[in-house]
Amino acid sequence: MSGRPFIVACIPAFNEERTIAKVIVKALRYVDKVLVCDDGSTDMTAEIAEGLGAEVIRHGRNMGKGVALRELFRMAKKYKPDIVVVLDGDGQHDPDEIPKLVEPLEKGVADLVIGSRYVEGAKVDAPLYRRLGLKVINFFGRKLTKSVVKDTQSGFRAFTLKALEELEDTESEGFGIESEQIALAVKKGLRVLEVPTSIRYKELPKTSKKSPLLHGGEIMATILRLIIEERPLLCLGVPGSILMAIGMVFGVYLLWTFNMTRYFSIPIAILMLGAMNIGITLVITALMLYGLNRVAKRKL
Repeated sequence: MSGRPFIVACIPAFNEERTIAKVIVKALRYVDKVLVCDDGSTDMTAEIAEGLGAEVIRHGRNMGKGVALRELFRMAKKYKPDIVVVLDGDGQHDPDEIPKLVEPLEKGVADLVIGSRYVEGAKVDAPLYRRLGLKVINFFGRKLTKSVVKDTQSGFRAFTLKALEELEDTESEGFGIESEQIALAVKKGLRVLEVPTSIRYKELPKTSKKSPLLHGGEIMATILRLIIEERPLLCLGVPGSILMAIGMVFGVYLLWTFNMTRYFSIPIAILMLGAMNIGITLVITALMLYGLNRVAKRKL
């Protein structure tokens, strides 16, 4: 990348009036343009951001981080940036570390850089329940993406314009967007790199607008959807085949008891039909998803 890159910062924000000003002011030291998506805030988030020179997208209601990021990316591309940086508006991410994320992209050694809490040199003061929850989510996230990314849920990221365009196909509306981006980046052969960053929790206002269970459930739902889409024969085909086999066993038993006693068991018949119908549906769905995946991979 020759010359000074043009950098756009994208900040999804929801009720961040206490922290958004500091994030924007510090980010402007390192980027050329700041874009904020006010995702249905009921406070002064949007007004503060506009007053500091940020371009603001306003949502009438909270639509989720995934939706906010897709709209920010679409707006960012209008400026034809060399690099797009994403950071949260709640102050967890230190804008002074933006150069650390941008450097590998400037050197051309990565397409997507993640500010990680789990590589050597990182600093994080997360509470115990959050650390445990993130370990579980990161474990499943790595299994899904088949990557060595240690912090699959970090929202502090930097993208080249190429990476941004390759990741347009994300569908998640909420916090699962982070896992989906990594899964898609690996599938499309993008170079993903982690750099150590400092993530703050204790010194800030409440950083999560959802309960930990809802937050984690949303992410796990996205991971489960992606796993099913990526491995349909295993996740749907195998259970479907087992249910079909169970249905056949019930059918044989039903015929045997009727032949021996002339008694037709309605409960057994219902179990047989239910198992067979669900099993056939799962197998057909698995085959369709598998076929669509094969077609999609040939086009990549």
